[in-house]
Amino acid sequence: MNVLPTVLITGASSGIGAVYAERFARRGHDLLLVARDKARLDTLAERLRRESGVAVEVLAADLTQRTDLDAVEARLRDDARIGILVNNAGMAQSGGFTEQTSDGIERLVTLNTIALTRLAAAVAPRLAAAGEGAIINIGSVVGLAPEFGMSVYGATKAFVLFLSQGLTLELSPKGVYVQAVLPAATRTEIWERAGIDITTLPEVMDVGELVDAALVGFDRREAVTIPPLHVAESWDALEASRLGVLSNIRQAQAADRYRSAG
Repeated sequence: MNVLPTVLITGASSGIGAVYAERFARRGHDLLLVARDKARLDTLAERLRRESGVAVEVLAADLTQRTDLDAVEARLRDDARIGILVNNAGMAQSGGFTEQTSDGIERLVTLNTIALTRLAAAVAPRLAAAGEGAIINIGSVVGLAPEFGMSVYGATKAFVLFLSQGLTLELSPKGVYVQAVLPAATRTEIWERAGIDITTLPEVMDVGELVDAALVGFDRREAVTIPPLHVAESWDALEASRLGVLSNIRQAQAADRYRSAG
């Protein structure tokens, strides 16, 4: 009998992380839920144990704090039962770049990029050695669109996409699946916490629909899953265009257009 891997989910107390917990519990996976709010984690864990009969452990941690991040990394390195990491914890920030504080920017970058990368780095060697496992990184379509005006947040999500694509190239030959999930606006608490009025957004996806679509991509082993993208060929065209640019880069010579000051 195959034993399903335990799933560690960050940002699990609400929103996307909580729904991932529900969906993986329904599939029979034991869970390790990570977030700052232990009371909410405990409430969710008790409900999932009762409804799905799986084992659910909670670990209260603020991933912007070094000691808390160290503790989660240690579990990922040492607990061989954990075979799936859902890197979901993240935050947004209201206001333009010139209106944001240095401390706020640092906290956003720390959570959205440094913590995510360190957790992936903690589990990847063990998964690669085992020849199986998965890392799900939650990005955003904002990482494709500086026009949306969320410069720092979008930059962190562009980082998540690039990292995921790079890890796919490195880890898939070793049996480890890496998925980047790129939601658009989704009905979660991230907006309120960022001071953004969700009612001002023209279209917002229900979080259950978002996670269910992302799990379809997970089951299909997609490298990049964009639930709100209705024309899949447009992503294929973007990737083909990017590769075409790379094929035209010759590092030994400047392009002709830069050889004249005129």
